[in-house]
Amino acid sequence: MYAILDIETTGGQFNEEGITEIAIYKYDGHEIVDQFISLINPEIPIQPFVVKLTGINNAMLSSAPKFFEVAKRIIEITNDCVLVAHNASFDYRILRTEFRRLGYDFNIKTLCTVELSQRLLPEQPSHSLGKLVRALGIPMADRHRASGDAMATVKLFKMLLDKDLEKTITKELIKFEVIKGVSPRLLDIIESLPSRTGIYYIHREDGTIIFIGQSKNIKKRVNQHFTGITRTSKKIQAEVFTVTFEETGSELIALLKESEEIKKNRPIYNRSTRKKTLSWAIYAEKDQNGYLNLKLQKADGRKKEITAFANEQEGRGALSRITTSYQLCAKLTGLSNPKNTCIQYEKGQCDGTCTEQITPEEYNSKVQVFIDKNLFDNKNMIIIERGRKTGEHSAILIEKGILQGYAFYDLNYQILKPEILKNILVSMPSNKDTRSYIQSYLRKHRVLKIINF
Repeated sequence: MYAILDIETTGGQFNEEGITEIAIYKYDGHEIVDQFISLINPEIPIQPFVVKLTGINNAMLSSAPKFFEVAKRIIEITNDCVLVAHNASFDYRILRTEFRRLGYDFNIKTLCTVELSQRLLPEQPSHSLGKLVRALGIPMADRHRASGDAMATVKLFKMLLDKDLEKTITKELIKFEVIKGVSPRLLDIIESLPSRTGIYYIHREDGTIIFIGQSKNIKKRVNQHFTGITRTSKKIQAEVFTVTFEETGSELIALLKESEEIKKNRPIYNRSTRKKTLSWAIYAEKDQNGYLNLKLQKADGRKKEITAFANEQEGRGALSRITTSYQLCAKLTGLSNPKNTCIQYEKGQCDGTCTEQITPEEYNSKVQVFIDKNLFDNKNMIIIERGRKTGEHSAILIEKGILQGYAFYDLNYQILKPEILKNILVSMPSNKDTRSYIQSYLRKHRVLKIINF
C-alpha cells in the first residue's frame, strides 16, 4: 500500500517552515482507497512569494486545524504504507519536523517519483512535476495546491508502475510488508484479486517472482494454480507469499506484457510451461508460370511470412476463408489437387486461373490485395482497445511494421499528438513473436478502432 503525499509550506528558513496544506491519497497500486486533504494553520506567517505561488494566505488559515489536531489522522492513513512524493526528501523532512515538535518520532519508508522518473523516463529533459505531467499528457488541476499536486503524483506513479517491467517497485513493497508482518494466505490472496483481464505475478516471501501469467479472469486463473495437482502447481502453492497483478483491459496487451516480462524476470516456474509459438505461417511464392501461390508451411524464420497460426488446422481453416474472400484459386493455395482443376472451377465458381484463362498479372493483383492488408511490414497504425476502467482506453503503437509499445490514456489529445503518445508509451520489443501475437489477435478479435497513419 502506498500513501501518496504533497505538502505546501509557509516557506522560510530550513526546518523552520510550517505546513499550510496537506493531501494524502492512499493507493493500493490500482486505485485510491482513502484520502485526507486539509488546510493547516501553521501558527506562523506565510512568506509573500508562497502566497503568490499557491494562492493560500494567512486569512484562509486562521480557522484551519492546527497540525496536532490532524496528526492522528495522518498516522492512521499512512500506517503500513510506503510514503510516495515528488521530491520525497522534502515532504518527509517537513512531516518529520512537525511530528518531532509534538514529541513523536514519525518514521516511514519513502519512494521518490523524481528518482523513479529519472530511472524509468531517462529521455525526459526535465523531471519537475509540472513539466513531466505536461510532457506525459497527464491532466492537472490546482497546480501548487496539495490536492492537485498529489493527484498528479498519483497518476505519474501509476504510469511509472506500468513502465517498471522488472517490477522493482513491487518487489520492494513486498519486502516492506514482510517486515511489517503482513502474511496473506491462499484464500485471502484469491479474494483480493479481480475477475478482470490482466497479468499476475506470484511472489515468494522475499519478493522474487516465481510465476507470471495472463488471463481474461485473473482470480479464476490464480485459483486454478492454488487448487491444481500438477507438480508445478504444488510447488507454487508451497512457495507463494502473495500475488500482485496489473489490469490491462486489453487481452492483447496482457499477452504482450506476459511475453516480455517473462523474458526480463525469468520466473523459475515459467520455464517449464509450453512456449506460446505460432508454428505455421502463410508465405507467397511465384510458381514457374509466374502465379503467386499462397502456401501454408511450417514457420521458417528465414522467409517473410504474411501471417502465422498456432497449428496446421487453424492455418488451413484461415487459408480456406482467404481463398473464398479474395476469390483466389484453391489449386494455387494448396487446398485442391495440384494435378487437376480446383474445386471452385468444377462448381463453376472459379475465374479459370487453374486452367490459365486468367493471366498471372490479373491473378497476382488479387493476391497482392491480401498481402498488403495482412503483411506487417511498413504498417503504421494505432490499435485502440478497452482500458482498465470506465473512460480509459489503451493504445498499441506500430510504426513501419515495428511495435513501439502500449499506453493507457484518458484524453484523446494524448494519442492524437505523437510526441505525447510516445512519452507515455511503455516500450515493448518488436520481434517475430510479438508481430505474430498481434496479427493473430486482430484476425480473431474485433478491436474498438484502428487508426492508420
